[in-house]
Amino acid sequence: MARRRTPAPTAPTDCPCGLPARYADCCGRLHRGEATAGSAEQLMRSRFSAFAVRDEPYLLRSWHPDTRPAAVDFDPSLRWERLEVLGSAEGGPFHTEGTVEFRAHYLDGGRADALHERSRFVRHQGEWVYLDGDVNT
Repeated sequence: MARRRTPAPTAPTDCPCGLPARYADCCGRLHRGEATAGSAEQLMRSRFSAFAVRDEPYLLRSWHPDTRPAAVDFDPSLRWERLEVLGSAEGGPFHTEGTVEFRAHYLDGGRADALHERSRFVRHQGEWVYLDGDVNT
């Protein structure tokens, strides 16, 4: 059975990751492969932005091969709105592991909600990748 593709939203002007920058100059550079994440937090922010713009190739590329799904199933009724980074540990230029705790706000069929997660990131072949996360309810 063929997977139904959800059309990607138009690329935003402001970066969805929450930093005061234009998307093209911020996470867009990582999505296009012009830059790599320098920290676990930067990767997490770029992955939130990739969910917001429905960039499946980037999400899969930035996922550890041991935990990566075959595909990302974007819910057409879900729209990622904003990101709050609540804290991080390690995940810097001289680390091989790091965690980022965040709250990702979204609209689901017009109803506001949020995902609260503590994500784990590791370096794989020299680059930061998402390993897994614990969702807080």
